[in-house]
Amino acid sequence: MKEECIFCKIVSGEIPSYKVYEDEKYLAFLDIRPLSAGHTLVIPKEHARWVWDVADTEGYFNAVRKVAHALQKISGTDEVHMKVVGEEVEHAHVWVYPAPDKAKGDKNAFEANAEKIRRVLAESGDSR
Repeated sequence: MKEECIFCKIVSGEIPSYKVYEDEKYLAFLDIRPLSAGHTLVIPKEHARWVWDVADTEGYFNAVRKVAHALQKISGTDEVHMKVVGEEVEHAHVWVYPAPDKAKGDKNAFEANAEKIRRVLAESGDSR
């Protein structure tokens, strides 16, 4: 964990978030500036600057896949986008979000969207 990293602080619980998925290595939570309902960030719990620095990329993208499938179910569209970004926060992260022009739901209904995603993941057995 890097002391000044906001995502490391989210992992440690120092900063609250709308968590939707968590396992031993990865955490997914809603973006605070969503492009669409359910816009989620998937990060490794261990600090890595870039996605390609994450040791277990297969496990990482398996977590991303689980979130993407849940977003397809809650958004009313199969079109879910993914972006690998890293400009604003220097911690590896992947954006996963339903196509803004096709997704249903209020993008600012954070608790409701988080609960929908958690429910779908639990029902599919993908909550861990």
